[in-house]
Amino acid sequence: MKAARKSSVVSKKGTPWGTIIAVIAVVALAASVFTVYLVQSAPKREQKSREEAAAAFAPSASNPDPSKGIAGVITAQYAAGAHVLATERVAYDKTPPFGGPHDGVWAACTGVVYPTAVRTENMVHGLEHGAVWIAYNPDKITGPALDELKVRVNGKPYSMMSPYPGLDQPISLQSWGHQLKLTDANDPRIDQFIAALRSNPNGVYPEIGASCDAQGPGQFDPDNPPPFDPSKPGKDAKPMDYKGTQTAQQDQTGGAGQQPPAGLPGQ
Repeated sequence: MKAARKSSVVSKKGTPWGTIIAVIAVVALAASVFTVYLVQSAPKREQKSREEAAAAFAPSASNPDPSKGIAGVITAQYAAGAHVLATERVAYDKTPPFGGPHDGVWAACTGVVYPTAVRTENMVHGLEHGAVWIAYNPDKITGPALDELKVRVNGKPYSMMSPYPGLDQPISLQSWGHQLKLTDANDPRIDQFIAALRSNPNGVYPEIGASCDAQGPGQFDPDNPPPFDPSKPGKDAKPMDYKGTQTAQQDQTGGAGQQPPAGLPGQ
């Protein structure tokens, strides 16, 4: 009789469906959160692997410019420090340019991904400070390919990226005196170029240690940068051997025709 009553009590307790459902919900939520984390972190994890693979191209005393070992890189020699005014243009010899006269104010190059094309003369000044500029043809690089480029730049010091309308190849990388044009956003040479040339301390760019930070009010605003001019430079454009607009030099140095000393804005 007692055994029967005990069995009856047990059967009345039933299955704890509420607890089971709650546990299943918690497990499902945890799995969902983990899946989202894996998806969102995948580009960063992939980029870390790419950077590790490109580490062999880091500069050293014995190999100051490892970009010489990257297929497709072209180089040129450019004099530094020749500034033009915000109203002046330069007749650059390369597209996109990777050296030569440039605006006295540099484009912010602290890992900025510009959503619109930026005035070329400001971008070139960023190269003089040791930045790598990734330019891309917005008609050819979109969606996942664009994201693959952004992860190389976003938040990275001495880096900047912007669309370049009319670019003859889908992608073009620039550092001072160096350029590499590519078709594929997954090309490992992108990371090799960055490893070799971004903030390279061995004198491959003119202004070692110069800042890439955005300047103060009235200078360069990364949230509202001067726009890219797609038109061909006119007859009044400054040539590649231009020595610098005197007024621009006065603005930066206080003296006509003088070059600013190392470390001062405008270099």
